[in-house]
Amino acid sequence: MARLLLVPVLVPVLVAGLLATSYAAPASAATAAGDRQALHLRAAVRALPVAAETPSGYDRDLFRHWVDADGDCQDTREEVLVAESRVPIGGCTITTGEWFSWYDGATWTAASDVDIDHLVPLKEAWDSGARGWDAATRERYANDLGDPRTLVAVTDNVNQSKGDRDVAEWLPDHRVCRYVRSWVAVKLRFGLTVDPAERSVLVAKARRCPDRVVRFTTVPTARRVGMDP
Repeated sequence: MARLLLVPVLVPVLVAGLLATSYAAPASAATAAGDRQALHLRAAVRALPVAAETPSGYDRDLFRHWVDADGDCQDTREEVLVAESRVPIGGCTITTGEWFSWYDGATWTAASDVDIDHLVPLKEAWDSGARGWDAATRERYANDLGDPRTLVAVTDNVNQSKGDRDVAEWLPDHRVCRYVRSWVAVKLRFGLTVDPAERSVLVAKARRCPDRVVRFTTVPTARRVGMDP
C-alpha cells in the first residue's frame, strides 16, 4: 500500500500595524520572528538602553550592502526605490519614478537624485552595539526590508549632509517628530543603545511631539565569536 506523504504547509505570519506602507521582505531574507511591541513614544524613549558609544574599528565594508536577497535582479536599493515610488515602476535597474523625500519635502523623478538612507546610520549602529554583531546580522541590518523605517529614499545631498550623525547632531528640516519616532523604532528593533546626549535630545523632542504609539518587531541578533556578552 502506498504511503501518504504529508507535507507541512507554511502559513505566512502577517505583521500588522507597523505602518500603512511596508515592504515585502524577500522570503530568502526572512528572519526568525521576534517580539512585537507597542509603546507610546515617551515610554519607547525610556525603554532605550543608555551606554557610551564604542566607535573603534568601524568600516563601512563590514556592513555588506546592497544585496539581492531574493535573486529577482533588484538589490536592496532598487527594492526600496520600487516600494517608495509614487508611480508604478519595475525592472532590474531603476532610473525613473517619483519619490517624495520627507526629510526636506522635495519630490524627484530621477533615481540618481535619490539616496537610500540608513535612518540610523551604519556607523551610528556600529557605535551603539553593531560592533559586537556577526557579519550576517550586520548584513541583515544594512539591507533591512522588514520595516520601512530602517531604509528611506531621500534627496541625495540631504543624506550626504546628514552623514553619520545621530539625533543630537542632526535632524531633518521637515517632519522631526516622524524622524524621532522612526529613530527610536529602529534602535529598539535591533536592540541598539543611545548615548546620554542622544537620549537627552530624544526625551526633549518626545515631550514636544504627539505621544503616539511606536510599533516595532525585534530582530534576533547574533554576536561575533570571541565578543563578550
